[in-house]
Amino acid sequence: MKRSKRLVSMTRYIIEHPYTLISLPFFVEKFGSAKSSISEDLGIIDERFQEEGTGYLASVAGASGGVKYIPAYSQSYGTPFVDHLCEKLSDTGRLLPGGYLFMSDLLGDPRTVNDIGKMFASVFVDREIDAVMTVATKGIPLAYAVAAHLNVPVVIARRDPKVTEGSTVSINYVSGSTRKIQTMVLTKRSLSPGSNVCIIDDFMKAGGTINGMKNLLKEFDAQVAGIGVLAEAEDEEEERVVDDYVSLLRILHADDRTKEIEVEAGNLLGRL
Repeated sequence: MKRSKRLVSMTRYIIEHPYTLISLPFFVEKFGSAKSSISEDLGIIDERFQEEGTGYLASVAGASGGVKYIPAYSQSYGTPFVDHLCEKLSDTGRLLPGGYLFMSDLLGDPRTVNDIGKMFASVFVDREIDAVMTVATKGIPLAYAVAAHLNVPVVIARRDPKVTEGSTVSINYVSGSTRKIQTMVLTKRSLSPGSNVCIIDDFMKAGGTINGMKNLLKEFDAQVAGIGVLAEAEDEEEERVVDDYVSLLRILHADDRTKEIEVEAGNLLGRL
């Protein structure tokens, strides 16, 4: 196989298997090429990844070593995407009662959701995450996108138990925005004790739902390795109960009565 074709095939395979250790002998056998040629090819791929700001190849030494693709996207790569989202969400036609924004079209667009997953995965790249957790329902596509780039499973907390999930653990928590007592449940088979979990949600005001997920994880002896939200709302009347998180977008002002809205980039870009 010519090098040009081999590079395309290798790059495709590497991107489709993030955080997976790929040995040099695997590529040698797959493409029928010398180990020295494969090493040179990997060097070319790694160089292009870093130049484009889309990640890098981490080398693992030893007899069972190889390379792992780490999808760490750069600030220069993510800034145009975040600016585009800010522009789209600044449309006053998205305003909903209570200072909320209509975002279902973004969460239903596979390409947009995939790019959002890239951004969060890049921030949590060194956290040794075992699972991504969200609460049903709108956070589910985001959680799967992040998990796909981290190559870990998704855990979904629900408002009510499902008979198909077996035994569950439930907690009561206070919603940050409504101040109402709500219930959150998670199946016992979803997490192993001591897991490092990344929490992902679509929208946060006071952070009551995220705080509920944190408390639920304590019941599993699991640790919170990171928290990511697509959009956070700046509301002076709400006391935030979550402080250690990253957000892709920040809604500074949203008033459905005056039809005013202001959206800016969150703190995620500063973490890349």
